[in-house]
Amino acid sequence: MCIQRLPMETIDILMSHTYIFMPMRTTIRLDDSLLRQAKAAAAASGRSLNDLISDAVRAALVSRPTPGRVAELPTYRGRGLQPGVDLDDSAALLDIMSAGQLG
Repeated sequence: MCIQRLPMETIDILMSHTYIFMPMRTTIRLDDSLLRQAKAAAAASGRSLNDLISDAVRAALVSRPTPGRVAELPTYRGRGLQPGVDLDDSAALLDIMSAGQLG
């Protein structure tokens, strides 16, 4: 009988489930170097390996905006930026708009 060691180490992680009061045990396979890095990161942050992996999975599942989607903004006809209008000076811009000097 020949026993071959897989290049990945199997670890058991005890995961708590928010809907059930009993924790769930899950087995995951990580390659040896990744497991060493994860253990070192967990130790450096003072957390358990379980907490580190749980946080990493949670972060990976956070919804991210779809790239390439651009919001449509309304545009209006006009004569462009008027002389004497400084868009960086909101108080002066409000005064000009209130006085009806634009347009």
